[in-house]
Amino acid sequence: MSITVTVHDQLPPEATVIDTGLGEANAASAPLEDVRALASLARDDAGRVIGGAIGRTWGACCELQQLWVEPAHRRCGIASLLVREFERRAEARGARTFYLETFSFQAPGLYRSLGYSESLALHGFALGIVKYTMVRELDEPSASPPR
Repeated sequence: MSITVTVHDQLPPEATVIDTGLGEANAASAPLEDVRALASLARDDAGRVIGGAIGRTWGACCELQQLWVEPAHRRCGIASLLVREFERRAEARGARTFYLETFSFQAPGLYRSLGYSESLALHGFALGIVKYTMVRELDEPSASPPR
């Protein structure tokens, strides 16, 4: 059998087979049906979404994938509230480890103020931008006193 490798600057339509194949291999190897979506949304008086935190839980882990607040409502504590409510629901599901990725131009300071610490910093992006992986671990729940 002869193999030919091609390189593309844009994904060709037939590249969808990669996602499909990887998804099938992952599903055969891990209990991905246990991955659960999670979101917390902030709304204004009219019910319009002005911010949100989106991610997922899987076992004792919770990943915050996206956090956004409309520019006019930033620096008012909404992002912190969104993250804390997101974490509260994840903790109710059994999450003990919270993690996320953020760039230096996004919100690493906010996450530090919420108890996250950097576990990885990737340098080398344009304009000196750094990509951080940040983690926050909850203390282990205290054991019940013996009876």
